[in-house]
Amino acid sequence: MADILLIDDDKELSELLQEYLNAEGFSVSTAYDGAEALEMARHNSYSALILDVMLPQHNGFDVLKMLRQHPEYGQQHTPVIMLTAKGDTIDRVIGLEIGADDYLPKPCDPRELVARLRAILRRTATAQSAPPESGTVQVDSLSLQMGSRAAFWLDQSLPLTGTEFSVLELLVRHAGQVISKDELTEQALGRKLTPYDRSIDVHVSNIRKKLATVGASKDQIINVRGAGYMLTRPSEAPATP
Repeated sequence: MADILLIDDDKELSELLQEYLNAEGFSVSTAYDGAEALEMARHNSYSALILDVMLPQHNGFDVLKMLRQHPEYGQQHTPVIMLTAKGDTIDRVIGLEIGADDYLPKPCDPRELVARLRAILRRTATAQSAPPESGTVQVDSLSLQMGSRAAFWLDQSLPLTGTEFSVLELLVRHAGQVISKDELTEQALGRKLTPYDRSIDVHVSNIRKKLATVGASKDQIINVRGAGYMLTRPSEAPATP
């Protein structure tokens, strides 16, 4: 049974979601503010977190930053679904940039929340249960160590989230080929691409930024308009003036 931490200051909504998720086979703990969430994260292990943006005592963004940046919480790679205000695209983008794996607008449909949770947990379980690959998948100076799911540019480590690693792995394995957003969403996020969903765009943008900080070209990953994304090989990267 997957242990889920639900973090939302709306106690009535939290109780309803907890009841629904319990009925679907999840074990759900609740926290009603950011400080309580961080304390629970420090002392417990969770399969996934559901995190609201609007929280007292550290908002959802601050909580996510702490969880991703500080190993003592033990949640650096725990999947996180953020709950954002309906129609608030900025919150969704910020959440994904900080390290959320997925998002849902509030009020959310409990059935959709369950579907997103199962997709994330299925992807995580597959990565953990698959026989570890020995060796490295490499394109140019970019290398992925499959056993440890660690990424490097030359000898510099890339601090990727689990979802970012999955996205980059697909691009690396298909270097020189365009991969559609639909395919990236299905294989990296474990769900169908929906209208106005910018999750993959933000994950790719995050990967680009992290590559740039270690000296990679801005054209290492290119957007092929109307088609998708491609990791370029050295001979294929557009010339930089």
